[in-house]
Amino acid sequence: MGGEVALEPRSELSEAGFEPSRVERIRTYFDDFVAAGRVAGWLVTLSRGGELVWSARGGERDRERRLEVTDDTIWRLYSMTKPVTAVGALMLYEEGAFDLNDEVSRWIPELAEPRVYLGGPVGAMRTRPAAAPIRVHHLFTHTAGLTYGFQNTNPVDALYRSMGYDETRWVFPEGIDLEGAVADWASAPLLFDPGTAWNYSVSIDVLGRLVEIWSGERLDAFVARRLLEPLGMPDTTWSCRETDRDRLAMLYANWEGQAVAVPDLAEAATKPPTLLTGGGGLLSTAADYERFMAMLVGGGALDGVRYLRERTVALMGSNFLAGGGTLAEMSCDTFSEVGQAGVGYGLGVATMVDPVANRSLVSPGTISWGGAASTYFWVDRAEGLSVALYAQLLPSTSYPWRRALQQLVYSAMLG
Repeated sequence: MGGEVALEPRSELSEAGFEPSRVERIRTYFDDFVAAGRVAGWLVTLSRGGELVWSARGGERDRERRLEVTDDTIWRLYSMTKPVTAVGALMLYEEGAFDLNDEVSRWIPELAEPRVYLGGPVGAMRTRPAAAPIRVHHLFTHTAGLTYGFQNTNPVDALYRSMGYDETRWVFPEGIDLEGAVADWASAPLLFDPGTAWNYSVSIDVLGRLVEIWSGERLDAFVARRLLEPLGMPDTTWSCRETDRDRLAMLYANWEGQAVAVPDLAEAATKPPTLLTGGGGLLSTAADYERFMAMLVGGGALDGVRYLRERTVALMGSNFLAGGGTLAEMSCDTFSEVGQAGVGYGLGVATMVDPVANRSLVSPGTISWGGAASTYFWVDRAEGLSVALYAQLLPSTSYPWRRALQQLVYSAMLG
């Protein structure tokens, strides 16, 4: 069942290539935010070569109940779920279940004749036929033309909300499952022709539906059987078990620079969902996600078990954006506080294309992603490095934590 997990480093920081005093700056940096009331609590893990070398935590997982952050605190991953779903789909890819160039309509007929939004409000939209079909790789890469209801940048986003999909409040149509949600999204027009732009969207949720079709199992059952259980991730679930409620962190929102508890939104994590969102539905612990990152650092293998071939992991971290473009050039929205310049997008993850353009110390080929409540991870296989940040503060754009953490980590590396 999990619980009582200690994050114990397996080697000394200096042996792993870090200057200990510089690493400790990470603790000071985040504790300052706790002291100022800007965040309730936080936790960071730092690993090299698939082994934990440092972790630190501060503040409280539930400030109102005066419960401190512990190593086994359960966090809402939100969009850090996406790489997990992508890995599950790629396992099926290696088994020949699909080709990345396959048309999605082969399995989801509702997407056979997509239309593109031209103008007009909800109820009077003007559209045209899409110039190209939606292919599987478009779903992995958010280039299908789909969107999210929370974007609030386009009438198509408003159409999603009118159908009951409002991720800002974690609200979906009552009783809807993944098949029904995909049918709803397919009834809306696309924002652009597939492959021509990038827009953060429900595309990984649609990919999760394809995983169900390809595997013949519900998404949660497949991911648990093929990935979570073999990897040793017992605390990674789609809702918090009753016996683990005390470990679940409270959810907070940034209100004029202060972290304010939002218990109504927090409660959603305790209810088993009918809609299994492969783009944002998982809860996890730092120890569990550490296992997932270690597998990626290991080129798809961990503890003698291979989940993906190394070639597939390399493909996952390749830039799939048309013409080698970046998010700064192709994105329709401002989805993240992490600088988009020099960053491409692969199969379910962002990938660093040009660190100079990004004005950062991150290695080329580093993959990363974060969640709405300020969680974040990256895997730098060139350095054998994996780092994760856990907090529960909405929105993730509240503070520049992600870039700051990268700066502090790479500045602490020796040699």
